[in-house]
Amino acid sequence: MFVGDEVKLDVGFAVARERLSQLAAGGVLVGSSQDAYDREISGLDRAGLDRVGVAGLSKLVRVQFRELALTDRSAGLAIRWEATGPAGALFPVLDADIRLAPAGAHATVLTMAGTYRPPLGPVGRALDRALLHRVASATIRNFIAQVAARITGRPGSAEAAASNGTGASPPPDAPGPP
Repeated sequence: MFVGDEVKLDVGFAVARERLSQLAAGGVLVGSSQDAYDREISGLDRAGLDRVGVAGLSKLVRVQFRELALTDRSAGLAIRWEATGPAGALFPVLDADIRLAPAGAHATVLTMAGTYRPPLGPVGRALDRALLHRVASATIRNFIAQVAARITGRPGSAEAAASNGTGASPPPDAPGPP
């Protein structure tokens, strides 16, 4: 299954590229990955999957990144998310690319696009159609919102973008965090 999201950032490409490089080197993307994953897995608990023994038994503990690839017109890195724990095999592995591209003199587009294969054959595909694809999409939206907030320097905007389900940053003239 394909999953992805994008957001337009109100910072120039050179600034966004440098900040993404710092986030990758500093390990911040691992923490953001775990936060986004944990948030959506707790949503599965609320949806009742804890009663069937799926949610709550797994935690995202393995996040792998490839080195950031930089050019004058793009920046990108590959990411892999894997669930581990007693029920880790019940969750798909996500392989995705995070990319930055210029979108004008003072704007950049941040995208994340990836694929995952639902486990458990036909049962997993049915569960994915019924619920899990929405969880995967929400997880990507939440992660991209967190990364966008860190790149733009607006930490409070991540929660707003993730909670409104758009993955979009607030308008450039919106007030920043207090």
